Amino acid sequence: MDLKDKVAVITGGSSGLGRATVKRFVANGAKAVIFDMNEEKGQQLVDEFGGSVIFCNVNVTSEESVQAGIAAAMDAFGAIHICCNFAGTGNAIRTMGKKGPFPLDEFNKIIQINLVGTFNVLRLCAEKMSDNEVINDDGGRGVIINTASVAAYEGQVGQAAYSASKGGVVGMTLPIARDLSVLGIRVNTIVPGLIATPLMMGGAEEMTPEIAEFLQPLASQVLYPKRLGKADEIAQLAQQIAENDYINGECIRMDGGIRMQPK
Repeated sequence: MDLKDKVAVITGGSSGLGRATVKRFVANGAKAVIFDMNEEKGQQLVDEFGGSVIFCNVNVTSEESVQAGIAAAMDAFGAIHICCNFAGTGNAIRTMGKKGPFPLDEFNKIIQINLVGTFNVLRLCAEKMSDNEVINDDGGRGVIINTASVAAYEGQVGQAAYSASKGGVVGMTLPIARDLSVLGIRVNTIVPGLIATPLMMGGAEEMTPEIAEFLQPLASQVLYPKRLGKADEIAQLAQQIAENDYINGECIRMDGGIRMQPK
């Protein structure tokens, strides 16, 4: 799929991995629809890229909210060709801790945002993709790119909810790819390792020497190179997945070879 003139819905597009993907896709000629709840940062991208980007205040766990966002995307650009699911969050709570067992509402919150939210957005985007005209010789109509985590495979202490949510994203990738193949829609998942995002950097959008020093013990666990990944490196992989029509049903690790050991 050539990104030029294609329309990408990008959840979590106001910051971190989503923000980097918005910038990369638009630089390659795409239109971007940001689904996020951080309107201030989302509006910054709208101001930067003008008519190529719109912002929609969307709660990915709400069917009504996502439907409204999709309606806005269709009104603005007339189609949806790409769906990138970057919206997500995490917590660090032991299954049994000093304050008692893991609160069920906190577990459910992570599952709802990371897993159910991903499925909610992709299924509704797929509905619009199915109406697209065929865009290549293979009968393609769209591509869905989800985001998991190495925690899906090597979860750490306190990551029961996060690992379960990301493991669910990994687990549903192939069956959804099978479901949507008859419509010419590909489905893949990026599995990042330790990436320098605001979530990792205490809210900062850019790495500083002070943050790098603080995060060095984590970076030292990466096989090569000995650093955290960059948001644009994940965005570059998203671009490659979108452009390469023979990548389908895959969960692609991008983690510098890290295999985190339980602490």
